[in-house]
Amino acid sequence: MRRGFYAVVVCLLFGVFSCTEPKEHIAPAVNEKDSVAMMTTYGINMLISDSGVIKYRIVSERCINNQNVNPKRTIFDKGVFLTQFDEKHHVQAYIQADTAYKYDELRLMELRGRVRILSKDGLKFRGEELFWDQNKHEYYSNKYSYMETPERTLEGNYFRSDENMRKYYVFNTKGSFEKSDIVGEDTTTNTAKNDSTAPPVRQAERPRQKR
Repeated sequence: MRRGFYAVVVCLLFGVFSCTEPKEHIAPAVNEKDSVAMMTTYGINMLISDSGVIKYRIVSERCINNQNVNPKRTIFDKGVFLTQFDEKHHVQAYIQADTAYKYDELRLMELRGRVRILSKDGLKFRGEELFWDQNKHEYYSNKYSYMETPERTLEGNYFRSDENMRKYYVFNTKGSFEKSDIVGEDTTTNTAKNDSTAPPVRQAERPRQKR
C-alpha cells in the first residue's frame, strides 16, 4: 500500500516539474530615445582647454554624461565649482552653482540654482540663472541678477557681460551709481547702462543641436 502511495506522489511531482519551463527575468529593451546616462563619474576635478590653452577647472561631486538626448550634455547635478583662467593661466574668476549643464557641441554652459561669481577685480555676481556662451565669449541671464563692485551695486532683470566681467549691461536696473555713470564722464572703465541705453532684451537661447 505504501509503495503504491509513493509511486503516485513521485509521478505527480515528475509531472509538475516536467511541465514547468524556466522563465528568464529580462528587463525591456532600452529605447534609443530614453535619456539613459552613458557614464556617471564621482569626485570630478578636471581641466578644460581650448586651442591648447587651459580655460577653466571644474570640481564637482558627480558628473553625468548623457549622449542620448538632443543636444548631448554633461550634467553636474550635485553642485559645481569652476575656476576660470586667462591666457597666462592667472585666475580670472571663481564660479559656483547648484547645477550645471555643459553642451560641448554648442560650446555653451548653463548654470542654475544659486549662481555666484567672484572676479579678480572684486566684482560679485549672484542670480538663479547664467549662460556662458564660449563662442561669443560672454555671459548672459534673463532672470533677476545682483551685482556688486567696489564702487557700486546693481540689480536688474537682464544681465550681459564679457568673459572678463569688465564690460557689462544690466537692464531694468536699480542700485547705487557714481556720478560718472550718470553724466558719462567715465568711458574707459566698467559700464552700467540704464533702461534708455541698454540693448534690447535678449531672449534666452535654449540649447539646440547643430545641423
